[in-house]
Amino acid sequence: MGPPVETVADDTTLPDEVDVVVVGGGIIGVSTALYLSDKGLRVAVCEKGHIAGEQSSRNWGWVRVTHRDMREFELSIESLKLWRTLDQTLGIDTGFKQCGILYMANDDTKMEGHRVWLEKARALAGRDAFDTREVDPKTVAGLLPGATKAFKGGLYTPGDGRAEPQKAAPAIANALRKRGVKILTPCAVRGVETSAGRVSAVVTELGTIRCKSVVVAGGAWSRLFCGNLDINVPQLMVKASVLRTAPIEGGPAVSASNKEFAFRKRSDGGYTIAFGFRTYTDITPDSFRLLPKYIPALKSQLGALRVGMGARFFDELRRPRHWALDKRTAFEDVRTLDPEPISAYTDAGLREFVKVFPHLSGARIAQRWAGLMDVTPDAIPVISGVESVPGLFIGTGFSGHGFGIGPAAGKLMADLVTNDKPLVDPHLFRLSRFSDGTKIVIDAGF
Repeated sequence: MGPPVETVADDTTLPDEVDVVVVGGGIIGVSTALYLSDKGLRVAVCEKGHIAGEQSSRNWGWVRVTHRDMREFELSIESLKLWRTLDQTLGIDTGFKQCGILYMANDDTKMEGHRVWLEKARALAGRDAFDTREVDPKTVAGLLPGATKAFKGGLYTPGDGRAEPQKAAPAIANALRKRGVKILTPCAVRGVETSAGRVSAVVTELGTIRCKSVVVAGGAWSRLFCGNLDINVPQLMVKASVLRTAPIEGGPAVSASNKEFAFRKRSDGGYTIAFGFRTYTDITPDSFRLLPKYIPALKSQLGALRVGMGARFFDELRRPRHWALDKRTAFEDVRTLDPEPISAYTDAGLREFVKVFPHLSGARIAQRWAGLMDVTPDAIPVISGVESVPGLFIGTGFSGHGFGIGPAAGKLMADLVTNDKPLVDPHLFRLSRFSDGTKIVIDAGF
């Protein structure tokens, strides 16, 4: 079972008409709704389960510019700016705290990789746009009080932070509801209707909402949803497992990671801990359909990605890929994706954490959980209009980065919907890059 998420009261009273319907109530969906609302548009958010029920409440909670893919680096800088003002602007508590993020290096090879990234980032954005710096072993030791392991050095960004995934999207949704934005839960959208070739309405399990635009921010469900419109969104699901500890005194305040483990202090006094960047993916029918596009990603993840086949293959094989909008859909059958965590991964992360911080050996596991990340072939998101369906926009495929860059991604999407000057250049995030011959390149922040 996933972590407990802050409550957003259910509401199933549909408006007859709005300007924009956002499909999906995760951090991308509510952030998009926020900035559309700021522009004066009438907005409804439709979520089939509950707000932040899936990956938006299950991630690490990091808000970083450090080691971002260069293609989303400017977006991450803008997002960090927004995170710093969200609570004050909306009068909410997302749990955001500027705690700093540290990437440690065990050896000279890793240290050189950090330097290469930093040089690329400074060349792209300039030294004044962010505050990442190389740090020596003594500085690392000072950032990790009580650590018994000596590191070669690392990259440290004092301005990076963390927020609470179980609080953030629900807090934004509750603030939006006070503004008059419709937050509809549980309310699965079955599909999109068009008139004269452009979006005219969405059909939900509860009825129809007329609208001029639709933003699909369905996370792991986006590919299935768009497929019913014959729109191919190349995206697979990858499972990440984490644990949280009960509150414990005496640990580091900085969020940090190296190859073996990653951690961050939680606002409740415990830690969220993961086994480095280890993930798991099920082989499914889409794995075969999309295999050629994912070969570069598979090569880059050797040793970090475990692959298996189980019930999901047959569940998805039986699942219809097209459906009528007056029939019950998979979105109603599965309200919340709630995969089983891989305990071997979470517990290995805790062992490495305690090995470095033996004075925290009394840390008690309070909960383990897993989430399914929506991953594109090049590991950067789709934030894009759809040329073949005017009025349709897609924000998906955030590949494990969505929470941190969520506010800026939502603001960029709102700019695209309203045809305003975009927050950053959206060209790299266009859906058509997967069909126009653009070479698939994996950066992964290095």
